[in-house]
Amino acid sequence: MADIAAAPHPQHRVGRRRARSAEEAIDKRREGETDELGRRAVELSRFYGGKVETVPKVPVRSMHDFSLWYTPGVAKVSRAIEADPELAFELTGRWNTVAIATDGSRVLGLGNIGPAAALPVMEGKALLFKFLGGVDAFPVPIKAASPGEFMATVEAISPAFGGINLEDIASPKCFAILEELTKRLEIPVWHDDQLGTAAATVAGLLNALTFTRRSFKECRTVLLGAGAANLVTARILLSLGQDPHRLTLVDHKGILHAERDDVDELSVRNPWKYRLALKTNGGGRTGDLARAVDGADVLVAASTSTPGTVRPEHVRAMARAPVVFALANPEPEIWPDVARSAGAAVVATGRSDFPNQVNNSLIFPAVFRGVLDARAKSISDEIVVAAAKELARGAERRGLNAHHILPTMEESDVFPEVAAAVADASVRLGVARRRLSHDEFLGHARTLMARPGRLVRTLARAHLTAPMPRGSIGHRRAT
Repeated sequence: MADIAAAPHPQHRVGRRRARSAEEAIDKRREGETDELGRRAVELSRFYGGKVETVPKVPVRSMHDFSLWYTPGVAKVSRAIEADPELAFELTGRWNTVAIATDGSRVLGLGNIGPAAALPVMEGKALLFKFLGGVDAFPVPIKAASPGEFMATVEAISPAFGGINLEDIASPKCFAILEELTKRLEIPVWHDDQLGTAAATVAGLLNALTFTRRSFKECRTVLLGAGAANLVTARILLSLGQDPHRLTLVDHKGILHAERDDVDELSVRNPWKYRLALKTNGGGRTGDLARAVDGADVLVAASTSTPGTVRPEHVRAMARAPVVFALANPEPEIWPDVARSAGAAVVATGRSDFPNQVNNSLIFPAVFRGVLDARAKSISDEIVVAAAKELARGAERRGLNAHHILPTMEESDVFPEVAAAVADASVRLGVARRRLSHDEFLGHARTLMARPGRLVRTLARAHLTAPMPRGSIGHRRAT
């Protein structure tokens, strides 16, 4: 006779209801905090009228100086570059400039909001480029009717820049755009949602696995979301020894595997996803997220900005003391305290207001500092891995714990080390125009990356930057 499960005790049902109520209260509180941050950001954006501006970097003592910086003196500079185009990296600011190019088709967790609405995000990116990396970055939202038109525009403006940072472009077209522009241009092309997020994720996982005494070769990993970030994360993990039979990707249709009904369609529409379906074959599993996470050691969610996408029961079904990364912005797939209450040993998000921010802002300023200092022609996965490993070492030097698996943006001593590691890798891989020693690259990076902080403080002391107002500021604007 089959066993019959006993009915849940009424007290157990009350306990579950209380737990759900507590989780719902946490969700509402966090959502309220996010709403308040957003309201304040709108106020301050109106007050300051944008986040960045250009400032002259040469002395202008009198009108006579313009004859040096502009006509007639500048003509000889142009003639020199005409004779040797590589001199543009020595005689102009090209050596330190990056275009932040987007079509606005997938901005943060907001979706296809278009290039104009993407501009505030690109401005924020430019601010991070400068403040953290000492890189002069320019927001370039592009209104393009097709990927081809977008690529043609980026290629046309490329002579002005030492590198291209692609940003917030929908998958799967972002993969084709990155691959094609990398072929066309002899400057580094980087898609931050692919390479930056993957590098930060891998760096965090390296230390999270060390902290929980696991390794890529042994752990079972689930990636929720099969877009730009996680497809590259999967590729990097496999290169670092992740067993493909213990790697499971999950998209909105469920576990990705070789026998899924849409796999033939994927071979045409999204060959990058198709190749991983064949290689990982779902980690031997089919079904939904609940089936994927059962017994898993690691869950990396880079999917929808909806708390509750990953539920407490998903975390409870994982292996003992699991690692949970919920990376969607502006709101993670599960709130960190909910995940920890469900048993997660290490929890990370993409937000700076929680511990363990796994965000590409930890990576891209230093990566571009490194490739620009080396005058690199391209960025490969080997350079991405070099950046990830050095970032992980930076946190390890400070000491690992459940709330510190990655450096924060305030641990600024780490980033020149990452830049130097990237420059070293560029030289080693033969893509650098400029070959310096490690110490020379490190010293150069430290100097350039320290300057913006001093500049910001100097401008504030001189009252050239308006102090941040408190409370409601209405429609006033700084002058």
